[in-house]
Amino acid sequence: MSRNDNILKTIDWLTIAMFVAIMLFGWMNIYGASYNFEQTSIFDFGNRAGKQFVWILTALLMGGIILLIDSKVYNILAYIIYGIWIVVLIVTPILASDIKGSLSWIKLGPVSLQPAEFAKCFTALALAKYMGQYEYRIRDYKDLVVPGLLIMIPMFIIMVLQKETGSALVFLSFLLMFYREGMTGYVLLLGAAAICFFVLAIKLNVTTLPIGVGSASITVCMLAILLIDVYFIATKTKKPVTTWIFIAMNTISFGVALLINQWTPVDLGLVATITTGISSLYLLIISIKQKLRSIAFLMVFNILTGAYCYSCNFMFNNILRQHQRTRIEVLLGLKEDLSGAGYNVNQSKIAIGSGGVTGKGFLQGTQTKLKFVPEQDTDFIFCTVGEEWGFIGSAGLLILYLSLIMRLIHLAEKQKRQFNRIYGYCVAGILIFHLVINIGMVLGLLPVIGIPLPLFSYGGSSLWGFSILLFIFLKLDADGKVS
Repeated sequence: MSRNDNILKTIDWLTIAMFVAIMLFGWMNIYGASYNFEQTSIFDFGNRAGKQFVWILTALLMGGIILLIDSKVYNILAYIIYGIWIVVLIVTPILASDIKGSLSWIKLGPVSLQPAEFAKCFTALALAKYMGQYEYRIRDYKDLVVPGLLIMIPMFIIMVLQKETGSALVFLSFLLMFYREGMTGYVLLLGAAAICFFVLAIKLNVTTLPIGVGSASITVCMLAILLIDVYFIATKTKKPVTTWIFIAMNTISFGVALLINQWTPVDLGLVATITTGISSLYLLIISIKQKLRSIAFLMVFNILTGAYCYSCNFMFNNILRQHQRTRIEVLLGLKEDLSGAGYNVNQSKIAIGSGGVTGKGFLQGTQTKLKFVPEQDTDFIFCTVGEEWGFIGSAGLLILYLSLIMRLIHLAEKQKRQFNRIYGYCVAGILIFHLVINIGMVLGLLPVIGIPLPLFSYGGSSLWGFSILLFIFLKLDADGKVS
């Protein structure tokens, strides 16, 4: 009895209130998105809103059970649960039916579950177990080898064996936790740079240079690398003259190329590549003379990034699937396919824009009622919010999500145990990733990769997965207050 009293006193009720508020608002919008004029009740179990209500009740029941279990169990069994679930992920493609090219759903009687949704939680527990060891610190890249493997194994299985790219990419959300635990911010910058260079390489691949000949994508990418070099040389080297020599050397190189181009066409992409190579040698000399390891890393960055830029188009054309290439081409404006790959996003933007400031009202959305937007109660449910509740409702929902995330980060920072803090940041990172990617793809700012809006989209696996993820942290937080 005293244990239950302690739970009631120490549990963070504000987080639970926001959790319930998001679920209930999502439930209303699932009803609005799937509503047809023959339906009379939101509790009609023949439609998706009625089914979601059952998922909500079971999620709350599951949360209550998690709160009654001693929090030490999650630490003790972290590796065992992770190992069992890896086996489940491997078996899933064997038992699953092919749904839109994905082998990630297992049918259990009247319901279907997606094991990948629960893998995020169990991977977070395994990471917290390993990184929560006494005296563990991220001091060097070798300290990230085991955590990296813990992430890459389920990510590889989900992406390759289950052919579920969206669910696999969510595992990148653990980078937030790594950063909090001491990983250098350069890793995040490298990730952002990889995305930017990929976009530049693909976007400019069909662009013609205004002067000279050669690849516009390679020319621009190499110039971007050189600009990054200038910034880091200026901030990391001990002598300002080093920066000016670097700038002068590259200016002369391009100046001579442009001068020759007055008489005969010059391959500027080749010039930019050679200049970047010579600059890398210069960086090596600087790193040796001034004994700066950061400049040596910059030289490695030049070489690897240059090779990456040359390989982007090969990866795009030979590794990505056709539907993935089409989505990226539509996003980057290289192709207009309003009746195909761009249909969902185009209809979603029309629905959101038609809602205006205050929206058309609950159950009054025309785009959603006439089923113009596919997946409007799952991955594209935010368009229902925009159409029926307008800018005010959409902003209110985003503020509610932001409040929940900030609350989780606040609670994570207060944890005395490293295990609890690491797990809390994993939860926050997963929520941030889902929120940013889902809203971004609905607004046409990011490629459509098919991941749900957390606690909001229709689906039992997603709701259960997020509920387990969240309530385990709430239990860890509650027990941490009395220990």
